[in-house]
Amino acid sequence: MNGVLDFIAGLGRAVLDIVRMAGRVALFAAVALSHVVRPPFYWRTLWGTLVEIGYFSLPVVALTALFSGGVIALQSYTGFAQYHAQNAIAGIVILAVTRELGPVLAGLMVAGRVGAAMSAEIGTMRVTDQIDALTTLSTNPIKYLVTPRLVAGTLALPFLVLVADILGVLGGFTVCVMKLDFSASAYITATIASLKVMDVTVGLVKAAIFGFLIALMGCYHGYHSRGGAEGVGAATTAAVVAASILLLTFDYLLTDVFFSQ
Repeated sequence: MNGVLDFIAGLGRAVLDIVRMAGRVALFAAVALSHVVRPPFYWRTLWGTLVEIGYFSLPVVALTALFSGGVIALQSYTGFAQYHAQNAIAGIVILAVTRELGPVLAGLMVAGRVGAAMSAEIGTMRVTDQIDALTTLSTNPIKYLVTPRLVAGTLALPFLVLVADILGVLGGFTVCVMKLDFSASAYITATIASLKVMDVTVGLVKAAIFGFLIALMGCYHGYHSRGGAEGVGAATTAAVVAASILLLTFDYLLTDVFFSQ
């Protein structure tokens, strides 16, 4: 009996910890967003973060999308050939890339690259007292460090996902035409016929939300890191893990909202 009660008590403590963490993150995000419309605006920080997220993440996102599109085409051909439904491969590739794989894979790549970098940078500033120095200089650290990164993440990831959509479809096209002997004109015609503005739009909406969540997790865990180099490492790991879990959770929720009917 005592073991059952201990298990229930431990489960309750875990739930309360999760709720407290969610509340702290929500308040942190609310404070950061409240500075979006209040001057001063740190345009240089915003532009630098946009370049860091958008431009320097292009190679890894592009390669991921290109090969993912090719893999989808190969796997679809293996299954559909049994039912003589190869003509549906173009539609499957563009549907999978625009709705799911473009936003999710780009988000996960950016979370691993940019989310970790944000957390490490801000965490290092925290443990070396640079954030306290900003406060001493009458500069709001959340407005200077967090708000530009949240805005940049929200704006940059849709651009990366748009590139991922194009390259993912190109990867499927290349595999089907070069390896599976599809007609290039027929494949392009089928792709255009299957392309829907709604699918692309929802993918970009997902991307904006994912970008916000990745930047939020990186900034939150970095801002609250403690304990020197070990604390910065733990904050970086927590930021990537939390961003990845939130990304997949919100992917399901958004897909249920937009495509459940």
